[in-house]
Amino acid sequence: MDDAFTLLRQAVDLLPEDAVAENGVTVGDVREDIARQEWEMVLDLLIEIADVHPVPTSFWEILAEAARQMMLDHSRRWCQWRGWEVQHGTVRATLTLLGTDEGGRQGAFSGDGQLRPLWDIGNRTSDGERDLNIALVWVEFAQELGPGETADVRLAPLSPEQWRNLKPGDVITMHEGRPAVGTATVIEVLPPRS
Repeated sequence: MDDAFTLLRQAVDLLPEDAVAENGVTVGDVREDIARQEWEMVLDLLIEIADVHPVPTSFWEILAEAARQMMLDHSRRWCQWRGWEVQHGTVRATLTLLGTDEGGRQGAFSGDGQLRPLWDIGNRTSDGERDLNIALVWVEFAQELGPGETADVRLAPLSPEQWRNLKPGDVITMHEGRPAVGTATVIEVLPPRS
């Protein structure tokens, strides 16, 4: 197994030289940080570039392993999440949780892809009953989401093919038991890229 620093060098070699992040960071900038041995910065910049430039699943696997070795658990989970999205597609939505007084959650949940709630996305069982589907939730730009709060989220369905009928503007509901605890409006549904 290669060490984290070798893995990061391998990852930068997988990017075309003209790849640029939204903030203007280039592959050349990443190579300069490698020369300075700014390893955590290198990882962050590679993630930024890959968030806007299409990369294969193997790229995210390399970054996840490098982050694991560097003991950067949040970065590791994000890289694993993004690798999953490359393979299975992406569902983004704006999620609003009900307040506690409305029958919602009693507390906030961690936004790093560990919560696995049920979702009513409009599917039905063979006998016409409502069918709920499981998807993990990653909250964008926040570490957690609490009762009454709204945030953009990324969903990782356990059965992605059952979510392919969704389109921007569709409203889906989040369940953690019998009553709904939140509603989400779909922003985008992107197909797999692998």
